[in-house]
Amino acid sequence: MSEHTAPFDAMVYVLDGEAEIIISGEAHQLRKGEMIIMPGGKPHALRAVKRFKMMLVMVKS
Repeated sequence: MSEHTAPFDAMVYVLDGEAEIIISGEAHQLRKGEMIIMPGGKPHALRAVKRFKMMLVMVKS
């Protein structure tokens, strides 16, 4: 998924495989069972390192 922003925080949980998640230019490697919060208003992108499945939860507070 190319770089973009979202108005709300979002939680990404990797269900299977491996992904690279870039938040404000900082890369994070996530594998099955790991999660990360992407802050609202910050640029982020996702890239498959290996084929992966994820769950994305938008957090409106």
